Amino acid sequence: MALRIIFMGTPEFSVATLEALAAAGHQIVAVYTQPPRPGGRRGLDLQKSPVHLAAERLGLPVLHPLNFREAEERDRFRAFNADVAVVVAYGLLLPEAILTGTRLGAYNGHASLLPRWRGAAPIQRAIMAGDAETGMMVMKMDKGLDTGPVALTRTIAIGPDMTAGELHDRLSVIGAEGMAEAMAALEAGTLETVPQPEQGVLYAAKIDKAETRIDFSRDAAQVHNHIRGLSPFPGAWFELEVNGKPERIKVLGSTLAEGEGRPGAVLDQSLTVACGHGAVRLTRLQKAGGKPLDAADFLRGTPVSPGTVLN
Repeated sequence: MALRIIFMGTPEFSVATLEALAAAGHQIVAVYTQPPRPGGRRGLDLQKSPVHLAAERLGLPVLHPLNFREAEERDRFRAFNADVAVVVAYGLLLPEAILTGTRLGAYNGHASLLPRWRGAAPIQRAIMAGDAETGMMVMKMDKGLDTGPVALTRTIAIGPDMTAGELHDRLSVIGAEGMAEAMAALEAGTLETVPQPEQGVLYAAKIDKAETRIDFSRDAAQVHNHIRGLSPFPGAWFELEVNGKPERIKVLGSTLAEGEGRPGAVLDQSLTVACGHGAVRLTRLQKAGGKPLDAADFLRGTPVSPGTVLN
């Protein structure tokens, strides 16, 4: 007998899991997502979240309360008489009344190998720290921040040049597969959970704009991890003088390279840049208001001579 599921998610990352649960034959009795936000070219149009749009395509009822402080919202949640809530990147802390508002509780799809990288930005932080692997975990939620017992783990390697965007897409797919598998086991009464280890806890703080500027005085591996961990959003950047004015340039791709020199100095015609130790080659860049370009195409429109110092 299929589960009655309340699905809670917001960004594109969550869509694959919603679709997988629907395809598995479960009854999605409601979809909760963040309210429409201002967007569009001028920021005047209200934009529905990717999960909201996916739910409408699937013909599912959508709710987007600002929070669950009001008793009316908590009562409406319980009135669905759901077996379980599935939460993937919903973007709202859930009170205990919601965590316990279904027959079997709430299960979260989290993009790290818990207890490492609890919190808001586990994909970016794993790459920025130079982790060699990460994964998706299905966790039964409790009142803590990503502290609940783990029901299922899927692990994948992080390639040496893999960006946060590429890892995001991979994890979205394996997370959907893992959650579908976990819900099948929950339906069969065979899903088991184990407590998280007490050692190895790290918190993945939300990315702050103040940390996005590239510091070429750091070791090349750190610079490379910083660039790929912030690609494509919000994007690591440096300033370059273009037509006599400083312009912010995002770097969306890089690789480790040979070379030494003054940190930030361009070493050759291929945008190899010296770091505090070693060098990185910048492979994909984007000017403000422009399209992402491979380095060769970028250099055709914006020449950068060897010896130029990037700040």
